[in-house]
Amino acid sequence: MERSFVMLKPGVINRRICGEVISRLERRGLKLVGLKMMNISPELASQHYAEHKGKGFYDELIEYMTSGPVIAMVWEGYEAIMHIRKTVGATNIKDSLPGTIRGDFCSCTSHNVIHASDSPASAEREIGLFFKPEEIIEWTDEMEKWF
Repeated sequence: MERSFVMLKPGVINRRICGEVISRLERRGLKLVGLKMMNISPELASQHYAEHKGKGFYDELIEYMTSGPVIAMVWEGYEAIMHIRKTVGATNIKDSLPGTIRGDFCSCTSHNVIHASDSPASAEREIGLFFKPEEIIEWTDEMEKWF
């Protein structure tokens, strides 16, 4: 089993589409093991997006991410990162296909609606930024035997 970090950005909450986005991940057969709504500080946003520091869009990204609450989640499943990335769609909105979360709900890359880990190393780092170990809930999923 693999874990991935997913964050619904302020635009999802403002547009009242949290349930739709979460439902798409559930329908992939993924197991939700961590969930919280929070306001993130500029410091946490800077840590999370450290690889983008110095890029032209960085300040706007930090401003957007701290403009309202986010929903931080940890999902678990067989090849979870790959399944989530396919469900989410390409980061660049021009490349996001209809039927993906970004393809259906994003109109501009700078106000992307969702973040998803792109590798096991990123997932581990991002989960550690947003969740304490005791906030990850281990539970028996009877559906696992079907996937």
